[in-house]
Amino acid sequence: MVSTNDIRPGQSIVVDGSVYLILEYQHVKPGKGKAFVKTKLKNMTDGGVVDKTFRADENVEQAFIDKQIYQFLYKDGTNFVFMNTESYEQITIYEQVIQDKYLFMKENQEITIQMYNDSPIDILLPANVELKVTKAEPAVKGDTVTSTNKIVTCETGLEVNVPMFIEENETIKIDTKNSSYITRI
Repeated sequence: MVSTNDIRPGQSIVVDGSVYLILEYQHVKPGKGKAFVKTKLKNMTDGGVVDKTFRADENVEQAFIDKQIYQFLYKDGTNFVFMNTESYEQITIYEQVIQDKYLFMKENQEITIQMYNDSPIDILLPANVELKVTKAEPAVKGDTVTSTNKIVTCETGLEVNVPMFIEENETIKIDTKNSSYITRI
C-alpha cells in the first residue's frame, strides 16, 4: 500500500480490482476542508481514461509492473504471438490489449511487454520505427515546390502524412507517439 500523497505520474495502482496507470496528478488544498488528490488514470486492460479523486491521506494498492522483452513473431487472426527472447516461451496477446499499436509492429521486432501477475496488460513501442512505403501516389511536377503533403500506406497498413517526394518502396522513419513522419531513410 502507498499513500496518495506519494503517488506520481507514471506509477501504476490497483483501484477496484483493475490496474491503472497514473497520467496526471494534482494535490489540492482548498481553503476550507481537507486536502485531496485529483488524478487522471488510464485503465491498463481496456485503455479507458477516467478522472478519480482520492482523500490526501488515503492508501491505495501499488501495482508492480514487470517489463519483459519479447520478439513479435506473427499475427494469428485477431491474436498476436510473441516469444520471450531469453526462455523462448511464446505468449498470445489479444487485439484488445494491443489496440492500434500493431500498425507499428513488424515481424521479428523486439517489443517490451508490460506484465502484471504474469499476464500481459500493455506493450511499449520504441520511440520511432522504420517502415517501408507500399502505396504512394506519384507527385505531379510543380507540387513539390510548395510544402504540400500526401498520404502513403506503409507495409503494416499504417497511413502516414508525408512530403510529396516520398515514393513507393522507400523506407521512412515514423514517430510512434503521434504517427507522424520524421525522415526518409
